[in-house]
This record gives sequence, structure tokens and C-alpha cells, in this order.
Amino acid sequence: MILKFPGAIREHALPDPTSPHETSLNAVLRPIVFGANDGLVSNLALVMGVAGADPAPSVIVLAGVAGLIAGAFSMGVGEYISVRSQRELLDYQIAFQAKQLREVPDQEHAILLQIYRDRGFTVEQATAFVDAVFADPDHASRQLIFEEVGLDERSIGSPVAAALGSFAAFTAGAFIPLLPYLLATGSVAFTASLGLSLLALALLGVAISRLTRRSAVFSAARQVAFGGIAAAVTFAVGLFIGVQMA
Repeated sequence: MILKFPGAIREHALPDPTSPHETSLNAVLRPIVFGANDGLVSNLALVMGVAGADPAPSVIVLAGVAGLIAGAFSMGVGEYISVRSQRELLDYQIAFQAKQLREVPDQEHAILLQIYRDRGFTVEQATAFVDAVFADPDHASRQLIFEEVGLDERSIGSPVAAALGSFAAFTAGAFIPLLPYLLATGSVAFTASLGLSLLALALLGVAISRLTRRSAVFSAARQVAFGGIAAAVTFAVGLFIGVQMA
């Protein structure tokens, strides 16, 4: 049987076949990447929107700092609650599955047997495999949770690590569009903020491509395009409001 690769993935971009999948690492990298991206895009859009209204420089700085702090805490808390909730759901499923294996083991055996029969196993193959799994109640419980519910603790990660990673990444990303306004004012700060942010988005896209094995050019262009659109829309809104209030 020949397995096909997803359209955007080329075989030469894949690591050595003996390399691990790094599931636990990806559980930490996801909130970091999302945090940096959200910090960059949201604070760039915020700074550009406020700058479009042409207020005093201190107002732009205040808005940028407020956006950084509020967004960082929002991302950190959101990631913690999200991952913690997944952990709590997994704990519940483990407890419920243990009860089922203790009280109705034949039912659970039949469920897992049917799952593998539906995947093309013969009755003999599926029975041999499920019997081997059921020889250890802990293995049986986790296999049933994975097959029936789709939960796997290997991909959940630590809620604290996810929260801290997301908080730090958002802060770093959100600081980039704010930095020029701490050092300069007017068109110089505006141009530097926009240019530095778009450059950072491109570099973030390249970093994402290293994880996903997609085209670095495509990933960078996608990040810049979405960030640029967000900045352009909020700047236009700020400009319109500034003209109306003038």
C-alpha cells in the first residue's frame, strides 16, 4: 500500500523516518506560536488604529501598553483554562472508563473489537489485539478513551507551561509594534512600527514553516498578508473616526 502525502507536503521536507513525532513538544510550541502571532497582529492593529486618528504620541503608547498587558493576561489565562479543562476532561474519562471496565467489561471489549473490525481487521486479528490490550486494565482504559473520545494525554501538555509560554510569547510579539513609539514620534515611529511588525510576522511565518514543513515563502507571505490586512483595516477605521471628530 502506498500512502499519499498531503498536497502541500513534499517528501524531501520530512525528517528522517526514525525521528520521533515530538507530540509533547508541539503541545508547548502551539501556544507559544499562537501567542506571538496574536501579540503581533492584535497590538499592530491596535497601534495602527489609534495612530490613524492622529492623537498625541502618549495616547498611542498608552493604548499599546494597555493592549500588551490585557492581551498577555488574556492569552495566558485562556491557555491555562483550555489545557486545564482538557486535563480535567481526561481525568473524568479515565474515571468513567475504569467504572465501565470494572462493571461492564464485555461491553467495552465488544466496542473496541468493533472499532478495529470497522478498520479492516479480521475477527481473529481484532480479537487477538483487543485481548492483548485488555490484559492490562490501564492500557485498555487509555486505548478506549483514545478510540472512543479522541483524547490522548501525550498531546495535551502542561497547563502551566502553556500559560507561561503563551503569556511570554504574546508579550514579546505585542512589544514589537510598540517599541518605535517609545523611541520616536510621528511618521518615523509609524513607519518603523509597521515595517518592524511586518518583518517580525515574516520571520514568525518562517519559524512556523520549520515546524509544519511547509514552504517558508508561503508561510511568511501568509503571516504578512493577514497582519497587513488587520493593520490596514484598523488604520482606516481610526482615520475615519479621527476625521469625524476633528
